[in-house]
Amino acid sequence: MNALLLAHGDLVPRSKLGSAWETPPAVLAGAAISLLLFAQAWIRLRRRGRTDHAGYDRALLFLAGVTLGTLALVSPLDPIGEEYLLSAHMLEHVLIGDAAVALAILALRGPLTFFFLPSPILGPLARIGPLRSFLRFVLRPKVSFGIWAGVFAGWHFPRAYDYVLTHQAVHDLQHVTFVLAGVLVWIQLIDPARRGELRRSGRIALAVALFTGGQILSDVLIFTFHPLYPAYAAQDERLLGLSPLADQRAAGIVMMVEQLITLGTCVAILLRASQRDLVRRAGRRPGASAA
Repeated sequence: MNALLLAHGDLVPRSKLGSAWETPPAVLAGAAISLLLFAQAWIRLRRRGRTDHAGYDRALLFLAGVTLGTLALVSPLDPIGEEYLLSAHMLEHVLIGDAAVALAILALRGPLTFFFLPSPILGPLARIGPLRSFLRFVLRPKVSFGIWAGVFAGWHFPRAYDYVLTHQAVHDLQHVTFVLAGVLVWIQLIDPARRGELRRSGRIALAVALFTGGQILSDVLIFTFHPLYPAYAAQDERLLGLSPLADQRAAGIVMMVEQLITLGTCVAILLRASQRDLVRRAGRRPGASAA
């Protein structure tokens, strides 16, 4: 019943959506801390003469990732997603748990990863044995994928989803778990610390597995013939003229398109790198013609 009441736009009326910008302290603090940590790592590495690993392109990538994730949570997209459109809520989720995370980790690849935490913080953390064991466990490729699949599938069960909409603390927890799950799988795909847990072929396989997992959820949303989420089905103000079923299908398409862009780009980059390696190895073979 609470979810049905929420679905009538009582918290943020339709007429005020355009100005419904929020400033959640936790979100702003998280963004500020992330930017400060990156800035000190970037500056320290540049002072060591490693501008090749701390160029302005890295700074722009990280800023883009933090900005994208922050805007998704503080802009009108958040109340539109919470009260009016499942498709908007899905867009918010894939931005904070996938696109923004991918950009940030891409920016951190290489030595910047090891400079991200200052020595006074990194040193004591590294000496905590249980923490090291836990991180080794969750950073196993199969475990990271399993956590990601469990997080995204679990939160999108209709009962869990509607419960989240009426309990802010749980909603915040949902967002945190989306980000953390995204961090785990994108660490596997990009391998910023060059741990080598997965070969390039394994990273491509993981990207395909992630897309397949997301496609299962997308297909359920696109091809189901009735609305799955009561909070959105009961909404009496339809933004953009979308019916509950059309909105639900749009949510599935949003997830599919976003994954095609992010994971598709990742696979294309990995395949291109593999092709370069093949060409390089071919050039080194005995009897290969000189260029």
